[in-house]
Amino acid sequence: MPAPSQGALEVDRARVIEAPTRWSRSIGSLWRYRWPLLFISPFFVLFAVFFVYPIAFSLWLSLHETRGLAETRFVGLQNFATLLRDAHFWGSMANAVILFVIYVPVMTAAAVVLASVLNAGFVRLQGLWRALVFVPHITSMVAAGYTFRLLLDRDSGYANTALGWFGVSPVPWLDDAWWARISIGLLMVWAWLGYNTVIMLAGLQTIPRELVEAAKVDGANRRQALLRITVPLLKPVIVFAVTLSIIGTFSMFTEPLILTRGGPARATETPVMQIFTTTFAELKYGYAAAMAYVYFAIVVVVTVVQFRFMTRSDDVL
Repeated sequence: MPAPSQGALEVDRARVIEAPTRWSRSIGSLWRYRWPLLFISPFFVLFAVFFVYPIAFSLWLSLHETRGLAETRFVGLQNFATLLRDAHFWGSMANAVILFVIYVPVMTAAAVVLASVLNAGFVRLQGLWRALVFVPHITSMVAAGYTFRLLLDRDSGYANTALGWFGVSPVPWLDDAWWARISIGLLMVWAWLGYNTVIMLAGLQTIPRELVEAAKVDGANRRQALLRITVPLLKPVIVFAVTLSIIGTFSMFTEPLILTRGGPARATETPVMQIFTTTFAELKYGYAAAMAYVYFAIVVVVTVVQFRFMTRSDDVL
């Protein structure tokens, strides 16, 4: 074996000397900025305690079988393998997709139209109308859910009473699977229409009025100007609102819990409700953690695909 050259020995000696020097410089930098780091340290401590640690612990938990204070047993990927055959969990995912299709297109279209009306110059007292539109969003969802439950009661609800005036037979709003889903859609539209309207209104105010006025000069009416000018320019805001709706629909909990209790026959049970039941009713903490990770991965994938699809179609246009 040939002896190392003099140049190689000098390089190794320089590395040995340089390593402590770099460490000393890092320590010196930390000490120099100790007070700024001390002032911002509460954020990082809280972030680590309430965000990083729960994620890491739930990942560890998903690889184990435990029922709280009982014995904890390592099972590897068994929870995830069992989850692939869990009809209730995938049924809750399908329920979330159905609820999304039922109310999000209607709510988004209504928000665009309502925002266009509130942004029009001929509407007086715009501040008052905007505040009234936003009021349902800041209303307690628990109170709204119980109110809708009373309104949609099959026997004594005001909705069926009003339909009876027109000779329509009582509708099983909360007793039929599809009507229960429609009922939740009505509650979601009532609660979130104002929020989406504010988002659309903010986007509309970034669109120059001259473009719409020029289209009207060229002979376009209000509907054509809305569909051909306003909506295409508003597309990034619509994508943002729909993305929030995807996340909100899959994480829906209070609305179906109060209005339908997840029924009838689990027709309105959402993934978060399934995770909640598995955790606190069945006490399957490891299995619930696996559910949470799969649920999170699916939401991320669906959101990214939807965002890429909308962006790609926008580039084509």
